Amino acid sequence: MLNNLGWQAKPSKTRANPVNCLYCLFIQYDLPMAKDKTLYTCTDCGATSPKWLGKCQSCNAWNTLIESVAESNNGVSKNRYAGMAALAPASEVAVLSDIEAQDVARTPTGQEELDRVLGGGMVEGGVVLIGGDPGIGKSTLLLQALDGLQRSGLSTLYVTGEESGAQVALRSRRLGLDHSQVQVLAETQLEKVLATIDKLQPAIVVMDSIQTVYSDQLTSAPGSVAQVRECAAHLTRMAKSSGTAVVLVGHVTKEGALAGPRVLEHMVDTVLYFEGDTHSPYRLVRAIKNRFGAVNEIGVFAMTEKGLKGVSNPSAIFLSQHSQPVPGSCVLVTLEGTRPLLVEIQALVDTGGPSPRRLSVGLDRDRLAMLLAVLHRHAGVACLDQDVFVNAVGGVRITEPAADLAVMLAIQSSLRGKPLPQGFIAFGELGLAGEVRPAPRGQERLKEAAKLGFSVAIIPKANAPKKPIEGLTVHAVERVDEAVALLRQLD
Repeated sequence: MLNNLGWQAKPSKTRANPVNCLYCLFIQYDLPMAKDKTLYTCTDCGATSPKWLGKCQSCNAWNTLIESVAESNNGVSKNRYAGMAALAPASEVAVLSDIEAQDVARTPTGQEELDRVLGGGMVEGGVVLIGGDPGIGKSTLLLQALDGLQRSGLSTLYVTGEESGAQVALRSRRLGLDHSQVQVLAETQLEKVLATIDKLQPAIVVMDSIQTVYSDQLTSAPGSVAQVRECAAHLTRMAKSSGTAVVLVGHVTKEGALAGPRVLEHMVDTVLYFEGDTHSPYRLVRAIKNRFGAVNEIGVFAMTEKGLKGVSNPSAIFLSQHSQPVPGSCVLVTLEGTRPLLVEIQALVDTGGPSPRRLSVGLDRDRLAMLLAVLHRHAGVACLDQDVFVNAVGGVRITEPAADLAVMLAIQSSLRGKPLPQGFIAFGELGLAGEVRPAPRGQERLKEAAKLGFSVAIIPKANAPKKPIEGLTVHAVERVDEAVALLRQLD
């Protein structure tokens, strides 16, 4: 039969021994073995393709397909939603108005800034995903939070897949967490982790990190798309069924996004990003998804020798300390979640060459170009041959359009070489027609500025307060040219 197939048999030294299995037959006659089937999996959406493509046909993302070995039939299902089927138990159909619902109970962690971002504290059965650059302080903050929860009487478990128990103990002693009773498990195998959780029944579990966990049900390496997706699905299912709150620590890519499949962010209840420069003592924790609280809420921390400490007045971080007003500086009242923050916007206009540059740090560069065009067209202020640099002090990123008026006034101040008045603030959105549009929650912004000692404000007319605010003189404008003319009167 073998010769009929065209295969050349290899003489065997043990022909007297019968061939008992097909595998031995292939080895004895040097027959080609079946190769492992490979698939290409998208790191964003988890879709698979039998061949490599430049663009994922499911989510249209570019350069996201990576090669992986296809799972065998006796392994875990390749369906990217397998493991999510049991996240919520089956129930009967009910009318929405007939369903009894109440606000979820929250457990404070002892870190006020972290509780603010979480919406008040940890939720029973909630799953939190926190990501950030290496060395930014994720493990430090979570270890401090676990120690605070343990001292309040809750059972906690810290699962580390990147360090040993001795390394975690050394960190706790450096942080001053003496006699801490937080339970530590150094393990990366998912089945052993789940067995330990089932035995100890802790109230809070921290998994540091999800990229290091692997399941024996899969043949792919730890950190691969399949491993991260399935391990996160198992931990999420465990949290929902047992009521244990789970915190997953995630790595980030060089672009700043969470590593692994994008479906990971959809499975969890809360997604937090740890931001900050390793050369700066300040850190920001930002919520970009929260099923139990406000999104875009931020918590501000300062890195000290005893770990991360919450900053009660973060506006002081984002304001430069000038003894006298300087040209090109304007204070903006921005909103981060539910908190009004005062951030200094700095602008520098300098003589440029034939191709002037427009650079911004903490602000959208395209929006800066639009503001310069509006300033030229509707206020007669030209920066066509000037280099324009704009910076948000403190490393904060401003995304709301209410920063337009402050950026425009800072540019105008730098161009004229004259500082804005002492204690000056501004906020408002600029339209392409030259109008100044209102900003949301303008009254809260003004009250925060008055509380911190600011005395002069230029704001949109629609945000003008109905009652005077003590200590604050408010100038309301409708158009860009009105704001520029008013600025010259205040000199």
